[in-house]
Formats: sequence, structure tokens, C-alpha cells
Amino acid sequence: MGWNICAFEQNTRLDLSNEVRRIMKHIILLGAGKIGRAIATFLGHTNDYEVTIADCAAEALKAVDGIANTSTTVLDVTDANALRRAMKGHDAVISALSYRFNSLVAEVALETGASYFDLTEDIETTRAVKKVARESERGQIFMPQCGLAPGFVGIVGHDLARQVDDVESVLMRVGALPLYPTNALKYNLTWSTDGLINEYCNPCDAIHQGRNTEVLALEGLEHFSMDGVRYEAFNTSGGLGTLCETLKGKAETLNYKTVRYPGHRDLAAFLVDELKLGQRRQMLKDILENAVPLTFQDVVLVFCTVTGKKDGRFVQVTNARKIYHGQVHDEPWSAIQITTAAGICTAVDLHFAGKLPKKGFLKQEQVKLSDFLANRFGQYYELYNKTPIRVRPVDVTREGGAE
Repeated sequence: MGWNICAFEQNTRLDLSNEVRRIMKHIILLGAGKIGRAIATFLGHTNDYEVTIADCAAEALKAVDGIANTSTTVLDVTDANALRRAMKGHDAVISALSYRFNSLVAEVALETGASYFDLTEDIETTRAVKKVARESERGQIFMPQCGLAPGFVGIVGHDLARQVDDVESVLMRVGALPLYPTNALKYNLTWSTDGLINEYCNPCDAIHQGRNTEVLALEGLEHFSMDGVRYEAFNTSGGLGTLCETLKGKAETLNYKTVRYPGHRDLAAFLVDELKLGQRRQMLKDILENAVPLTFQDVVLVFCTVTGKKDGRFVQVTNARKIYHGQVHDEPWSAIQITTAAGICTAVDLHFAGKLPKKGFLKQEQVKLSDFLANRFGQYYELYNKTPIRVRPVDVTREGGAE
């Protein structure tokens, strides 16, 4: 199933009275991959942003050549001096790179006065960016984790938590899945392989019985159905962003799990744990990228539930949506491209619209959900939220690890 987003844009009157730019903002976008191309397209077509797309591979840059209001440059981001020269004069830098490059990018952003945005799910990278942000000047922000999860899901989870007086549990479930799975893993590559391996191998932040803790990735298995389709969910790293810090002492339970089709977790655990490929990540990456095909026909599931006391009663509030691949600016895009690009473009747009704090390190949960969904990029999420979704827990099991 796909949706034509262009038709939505043409037939929806957007209130941009507070977001009109008289002067184009200059953005340098690092990374010309699947997500980078989507980000450049989204920003460039607004006529409010002039985007310089930088990548070390000339072939990758050919794929983004010709996007409105963009230019390209070959850049080795491991060369700090070259990076410094490339970033000079830009209002903001967006990193669509693997997480391992982002600490250096943040340091150079601080030197050049650019605001900083990234898509990292890596906890240590986020801590490094937070440390750099302590020295930022007024008007300069550092905002990592701006994608889907971490990113949008944290904004939703925090918004739901604010709707109750005393929070008991915050459960966040997200999955980017192929519409037509055909292999034993019931999975296709839809985004960064490095990020996927990170999620499956690293410890996972959580709150259990009111205490901040770490749980094991690939544990905490549970099952549920949505719109008649059965899914499983299990612990993965990074999806909570900074919510454990924000909700410390406020929630009894907080956890994040990745959604897959049933049977995926067991095979992933076989690869990561029993074959010990979690200790040989480059080998695991090579195997996945040569054996698991890419797909653009996908669906993103977002399912967040909060329980707690409201006016003396025990209540539950839920935000659930399915976002399908579709057409954007007359091009086919995957759901993970749409949701990830929309997340970081919304953060950038809200920053320049003056709707975010004006200095330092910003958490995703500092963004108001209402501001996000009212934004011209955030509305991509709201469009698909109109699809009715029914959620029914079935045969819930938890295997090892704390919730």
C-alpha cells in the first residue's frame, strides 16, 4: 500500500505564518545515502533552504545531483581540516552518517558556529555530543537522535506521559518492516546496517521498578497483533534516546522494543549470540548486506502506550500508527525514508522557526508533539495517523531480562 504525499501537500493548507523564511538558510548535509537523499529532497523543495550535500563517494553524489536548491561536494569527514572548511558559513549541519563519525562532526560544528543535528541511536555518541554542547553559543543548538527511534517515538512517549498525573508505565514499540517478507528472517534491509547491528548487540536502557537499569538486547520477547497481523517485539538498544534520564524517578516502567514478524528474534539471536557474530560486527554486516535484500516497499509501525493515575483513576493512553511507503515529489520513497527524513527536517525547521530552546543540548522530548505534527514535514506522520488501527495483545511472553 502506498500514499501520494504530493497530493496531500497540494490539497492541504498549511499554516506557515510563523515559519516563513525571508532569507534562505544554508545547510550542509553529510551523507548522500538513502536517508540523506530524502533529507535533501525535503529541504530543497521548500525554497527556504540551500543544501550542500557532502559525501566521500562521488558515485553517491551523482544520485543526488539535480535536487532543487542543492549542490554537492566530495568530502572525507575524517579529515578535520577539510570538514572545517566545508562547514564554514553554514547555519546548520545535518549528519546522515554512521554514528562513529558524529563526535568529530559535533566538535567542528562548535568551532564553526553551526547548529548540529544527527540521526544516531548510539548512546555513547549522544553523550559525546552533549559534552560538546556545553560550550555552545546562543543561537547554536546540538540535537542528536532526530529520526524515528530515537526521535519521533520519544516525542510521542513523553507527550503521553504528560497526559497522566502519576506515570506507571511507558511502553514504546517501533518497527520498520517489509510489506512482503519472503526470507527466513522475514526482514529486508531498510536503513543503516551499522545501526541495525548496534541495536541488536548493545545494552538497552530501561526503567524497571522505578530504577534506571540496562537490559539485554534481543531479550524481553513479547507478541501482539495489529490490524489482524501478528508481530513480535524485543529489547533493542538506543530507541529511548534520553527518556530514561527525563523520566527518572517519575515512571515505574519504561522500555523500548523493536517490532518484527514472528520468528525473526530467534534467528537474530542465533547469529548474534550463538554464532558470536555480535563480536565480529564487520563480518555480520557483510553477511547481511550480501544476503538480505533492500526494499522500498515497507511499513513503519509506531505503538506507544502509557498507564498511570489521572484524576484518581487508573487510565491508559495510546498513540498508534502505520506509515506506508509512498510518493514524495513524484518519487517513490520507503516508509523509513519518509519517517526518518521528516523527523530530522522537522527538528531543523522548528529550530529556525524559533520554536525550540535557543542554546545547547536539546532532547527530543523538548519538542512539543503538537508543534511537530503541525510542521510541514511533521505532517507526513499525521497523514498516516488517520488510518484506523486496532491493537490487541495476544499471548504476551517475556523471556529473560527485565522489562
